[in-house]
Amino acid sequence: MGNINPSLLHVGSTLGAVFMALMVIFIRLKASGRPVTIRKIWIPPLGMSTGFAMFVVPEVRFSWWWAAAAFLIGWFIFAYPLMHSTKFEERDGRIYAQRSKSFAFILLGLLLIRTVLHEFINRYVSIPQSGGLFFILAFGMILHWRVFMYKRYIRMAPPEIPIPQPRS
Repeated sequence: MGNINPSLLHVGSTLGAVFMALMVIFIRLKASGRPVTIRKIWIPPLGMSTGFAMFVVPEVRFSWWWAAAAFLIGWFIFAYPLMHSTKFEERDGRIYAQRSKSFAFILLGLLLIRTVLHEFINRYVSIPQSGGLFFILAFGMILHWRVFMYKRYIRMAPPEIPIPQPRS
């Protein structure tokens, strides 16, 4: 890994995760004052998908089974608290995300669980590999949450709001 001290890398990644969690909380609180759109639902997972470029670097790679397990853990376990805290409401013919008092606590709880799991996983894989695994876990979590949000949005969307249909 070059001249970077692994313990500094670990501390830096943990502080980065805390910073990102606080940013997500701040952004979600601000976003609750604006209407939800299909674009706003899908931009986060699309933007996050660029992170798969990290797997170009050989030090980050691991087996497909590990990737599948990380994705499924994110999809089936970590997404549910976020889905539970996400509710929509209709105001003035538009759909808004309701502020959830539990969202910040859920996000910080997931961060704590992630940090503990990171300590365990780092015993078996390198720091770059564990970063890749947790990226895939987070991607599975975000993707499932956003699919859930999209389905709920579509059910609530009034007929006058145009909803793009897939091309045949």
